[in-house]
Amino acid sequence: MINLNGELLYPENIKISTENRAFKFGDAIFETIKIVNNKVVFWEDHYFRLMASMRMLRMKIPMKFTLEFLEKEILKTVAVQEQASSYRVRLNIYRKDGGLYKPNTNKIDFTIEASENIYATKEVYKLDVFKDFYNYSGLLSTVKTNNRILNTLASIFADENDLDNCVLLNERKGVVEVTNGNIFIVKGNAIKTPALTEGCIKGIVRKKLIEILSKNSDYTLEETAISPFEIQKADEVFITNAIIGVQPVTNYKKKTFKTEVGQKLANNLRVLQIAGN
Repeated sequence: MINLNGELLYPENIKISTENRAFKFGDAIFETIKIVNNKVVFWEDHYFRLMASMRMLRMKIPMKFTLEFLEKEILKTVAVQEQASSYRVRLNIYRKDGGLYKPNTNKIDFTIEASENIYATKEVYKLDVFKDFYNYSGLLSTVKTNNRILNTLASIFADENDLDNCVLLNERKGVVEVTNGNIFIVKGNAIKTPALTEGCIKGIVRKKLIEILSKNSDYTLEETAISPFEIQKADEVFITNAIIGVQPVTNYKKKTFKTEVGQKLANNLRVLQIAGN
């Protein structure tokens, strides 16, 4: 069942009009959230990112949209799914129907969808660069809007070329992220990840790993511009997102990577996830 504005409905009973602004203009944002043993993982971080995104896009935040209210709605939606230990939830928020580029209102509707989390890390993970189109740098690119055509095209390219994922570049041909998460590269004791000014999403697991690494004297972390050439010269590469956590990359072009640092950070992240937000 799907949660539409707090009401649980069967998918066939969900009525989306042709005036839906998420459909017509991509005028929507979303959060992809992991649920483990009836716990919303890193919920506070997701919530505050969502509120910041709504404010940036000039959406009217309902008074009832508290941390507790949305958590309750998420768990209510999960509770009516087939029983599983882990779920993947998508919380979608979009402006109400009507208008052209200028909306009739800034008030919003929301949907919550939940499904069993069947995603897991892979032992072999192949990566390459998608060069057909750019992910332009700037503050708007850091927000998880529904405008994901670049990610869609890069995912098709990956599938056509027997890859697991693709690196997205910005207009300066700097590394931004991958199609479904953030990217980190390791060289010796130095770990780099693209700065938000490069256009990458403000990933929740990205944020958590930065917190972990800032307390670890074994490594230095830098948020900076990264060239695709640096990926090829790296000792390790890993990607992150809210569902999988940390996925080590094993192959990039003709390069094969080690995975020790990525696996260690994946374990650290799991401990943090169990401990709570």
